[in-house]
Parts: sequence; C-alpha cells; structure tokens
Amino acid sequence: MTKTTVAAIQTSYSTDMKANIDKTIHFIQEAVKKGAQVVLPSELFQNIYFCTTQDERWFEHAYAAYEHPCVTALQPIAREHGIVIPVSIFEREGPHTYNSVVVLGVDGEPMGIYRKSHIPDGPGYQEKYYFKPGNTGFKVWKTPFGTIGVGICWDQWFPEAARSMALMGAEILFYPTAIGSEPQDETLNTSAPWQRAMQGHAVSNYMPVVAANRIGTETGLGAPQTFYGHSFIADERGNLVQSLGAQEEGVLVHSFDLDVIRNGRSAWGLFRDRRSDLYNL
Repeated sequence: MTKTTVAAIQTSYSTDMKANIDKTIHFIQEAVKKGAQVVLPSELFQNIYFCTTQDERWFEHAYAAYEHPCVTALQPIAREHGIVIPVSIFEREGPHTYNSVVVLGVDGEPMGIYRKSHIPDGPGYQEKYYFKPGNTGFKVWKTPFGTIGVGICWDQWFPEAARSMALMGAEILFYPTAIGSEPQDETLNTSAPWQRAMQGHAVSNYMPVVAANRIGTETGLGAPQTFYGHSFIADERGNLVQSLGAQEEGVLVHSFDLDVIRNGRSAWGLFRDRRSDLYNL
C-alpha cells in the first residue's frame, strides 16, 4: 500500500508578504498535524492578486526563483516536517517575469520549477501584462509520496494539461489558484464549472486532484476582486472528498492509496485505449 496524504490551504491574503508567509506556515503546520505529506498553498500567496489592472509598480515584487522570499521561508518548513510544498511565486529571470511554482522536496531543496503555460487576459485577470508564457513545458516530480503534477490556475481549465501530466507519470494533480468575481458581470459565478472542469480531469485520468483557492475581497490599484474559495480535493472518480465554502479559512486533508488507484487506472483502460495516432491536431 502506498498511502499518500495531501492538503490544500484556503485563506485570505494581504499586501504584507511576511504576514502572508507566516499565515501560510501556520496552515502548513496545521496540515502536518493532520498527517499531510504534500501541502498546497494557493496561487501567488506572496501578495494580493495584483493582476486586476496593469501597473508597472508590481514588477518590483518579482524575484529570482530560488531566492524568492516565499521559497526561502518555506524551505526550512519542508525540511523540518519532511514534506513536499509546491510554492507559487512571481518569478524574475533576467528581463522576463513568469507565474511559476517551485516544488520543494522533503529535504527543503528545490526539485525544479514549472512556469504557467496558459496565461489569461480579461477583465480582472490581466496576466499577459505581467507574465511571459511558460517555457518549461508540463512537469511532474517523483516524490516519496508519489509522482505529482502541478498546473497553475488557468492551466486547470485545459484537459490537455492534465492529460500531458498524466502521460508523464503523474499520480496526483495539484492546482494553486486565484479565481473569483468577474468585474464585467457581477451576476457571473464560475465556482461550479471551475470545480467540474477539474473533477473531469480526475475522472478522465483516474487520479486525485487538489485545488487551493484564496478567499476575501482585495482592493489593490484597481477594482476590488472577491475570491470565491471552494477549494477541494477530488478522488480518482471525481467525487469531492473534501471541500470548503466561499468564505471559510482552513486546510483540507485527505489520504489516498496510490497502488489501488494505479490498478484501477489500468483496469479502466483510459490509457490502453487511447488513439494517439488520431490526435495530431
């Protein structure tokens, strides 16, 4: 039996990076007390979600990946508890800036970087101004707790991203997220289709999915943005085995037997019966 326990953090964040890091560490430690081995904070927890408008002042908050304050602060936490932490950051590499994840291993050392592949551009989510499209390709990491794949927010809407990570050997998919209100339409709430899209990835790839969103209303340099939470953990059949509401802070924790899931994945034939010769689109 390969039992793996995963966790997702849902909370609000401010413009105070140290306070955000301290809050994240608090919830990581709470998750560890509940047995978590891989703990997922939400997207860009270093700050408020600043992409609601275009303002060059935010570029001051991008750092080299392995020197990023969120990474260096969580390294000793990962090492102390022997856990894996996908750390979402605003990354600078030379003249380029990316929306990235640094995966910290059980020794606290970076296992590598994934840069967000799909960059949204719309009212309230003007990321193309800040982030260059990722050049890493999709990535998976072999950890003592199974092979994990990590996508970032808008990546989660694309079945190709989930399938690519599954084909690379992922056994659990993780999605740090920052998503909420649509400023052009106050009546539009995408929380249900947001969940269903990833539940579909779980079913189609027969593997658990973990999604961590933020909550609260943030007012940066533009219009306020209210994040709708609804973080969740889905099992390999797409069932929501753990979830939070729109305003709750906390951690979700759940355990999976990866050996049992691996056998089930083979039995369903989803990968056996693929016709990759027909998919060159």
